[in-house]
Amino acid sequence: MSGARPVILFLCVHNAGRSQMAAAFTRRLGGDRVTVLTGGSAPAEGIHPEVAAAMREVGVDLEGVKPRRFAGSDIREADVVVTMGCKEACPVFPGKRYEEWKVVDPAGEPPARVRAVRDAIQDQVADLLISLGIPVK
Repeated sequence: MSGARPVILFLCVHNAGRSQMAAAFTRRLGGDRVTVLTGGSAPAEGIHPEVAAAMREVGVDLEGVKPRRFAGSDIREADVVVTMGCKEACPVFPGKRYEEWKVVDPAGEPPARVRAVRDAIQDQVADLLISLGIPVK
């Protein structure tokens, strides 16, 4: 790991749904024991409204969060790179721990489906943190 606090990078295509949910849950569950980065290969203009609504239901406000394009420096800095649907658009750097999370893109999905994606991501985040030796709050 790069230091006392592992750096986790969440990548998806638009950086407006899955990766933002994962980042928010990592911050919530990992607190200051982890550094979180996100990015997309083709960032959207804003967070998907259905994602923001589902996250508000569990007390997470994504207001003001802006999707961004990932940079090579993000990947170099990361200890763990979690990809969610960006496939070949997300480069692979040797020596990094990569995880591909098979998570449905919640964009445009009905509320029940977005909630299911949200809950699955929260569970995967908790498992990831535990695997890094970080007890979840």
